Amino acid sequence: MLKALLQQQLDFTYLPIDISDHVINDLEENLPKKLPELQIHGLNGDYFKMLEKAKSISNRRKVVLFMGANIGNMDLAEAENFCRDLREELSPNDLLIIGFDLKKNPQQILAAYNDPAGITRSFNLNLLHRINRELDGDFDVSNFDHYASYDPETGACKSYLISLENQRVNIGDETIRFNKNEYIYMEISQKYSLADIDALANKTGFTPVHRFFDHQQYFVDAVWKVD
Repeated sequence: MLKALLQQQLDFTYLPIDISDHVINDLEENLPKKLPELQIHGLNGDYFKMLEKAKSISNRRKVVLFMGANIGNMDLAEAENFCRDLREELSPNDLLIIGFDLKKNPQQILAAYNDPAGITRSFNLNLLHRINRELDGDFDVSNFDHYASYDPETGACKSYLISLENQRVNIGDETIRFNKNEYIYMEISQKYSLADIDALANKTGFTPVHRFFDHQQYFVDAVWKVD
């Protein structure tokens, strides 16, 4: 995208935002080597605080890119609050490009989270391994299994770990008891219809102006303008 903008000889400054100073330092050091014409000003810190800082740095029109589908890790209420808070940090006629995972056949979605290779299962169980390794935990990982569910009405795809027996787990000085079949809620991966996306824009102070799809139309980058 940056290359394309530079090829069109547009006058802009790239303001990457990240909570990690390592990421920002790496971008500021290495991107100009690849794109010598690029004007870059990294912003290291909380997303909303850095958007506020960007507004103080420049009063030019902003185009905010919120990579997809990070908003899918929020439930619907959280997503609405996020978009409303985002709107508060932007000015009229600013643009937001935001990515969404679209609703599909329910069997297709469930198959992605109950994949035959067990990748999602391993991804979620790895959290227990990390607690053991980094927080002095003693989870017996074999006593938990992965479970995924998808609700085609709401678009919520949720992952859980299920305790396979009554058990007690220690994490540092804290003891946690699990009953057999008790769940640990791991994550949500929210799916949206195009109507859902437009409704979210309209409820939070934006106007939908354009959409970019992948070739299978599984995902969309929605372009919203600030009212």
